[in-house]
Amino acid sequence: MRIALFEPEIAGNVGNVMRLGACMGAGIDLIEPLGFPWDDRRVRRAAMDYIDHVEIIRHADFSAFRKARAGARIVLFTTRATQSSYDFSYRSDDVLLFGKESAGVTDAVRAVVDASVRLPMRAEVRSLNLATSAGMALGEALRQTHGLPG
Repeated sequence: MRIALFEPEIAGNVGNVMRLGACMGAGIDLIEPLGFPWDDRRVRRAAMDYIDHVEIIRHADFSAFRKARAGARIVLFTTRATQSSYDFSYRSDDVLLFGKESAGVTDAVRAVVDASVRLPMRAEVRSLNLATSAGMALGEALRQTHGLPG
């Protein structure tokens, strides 16, 4: 299982998702452009020494990402979806895709993903933090596929 971040804008979020991937055994795909320099110290501060325990692949754009992940099912997490992420059946080779913090993904990306799901939350609020969303999504996907680390 992998987590993909579409044009992430906040270095600390990326670092936290990298730490999540290291702890849970999920690879990370970063779809550029990034909203910060790759060597930003905030990435390393959030990821800490876990950065050496996760596979990170950077892709020049969404097209390069799709080509690299051909054959894998791409599951988009978006507030625009109607299906709950808890009513979705995950597969162990899924790629869990999250959009950039300020705007999500483009309509072109939304049109080509294999599935779109929504993390349930109260109607009074807009969205969860990116790293929090990734943690909730990955936890449920790994639980369903019996992939949680021992």
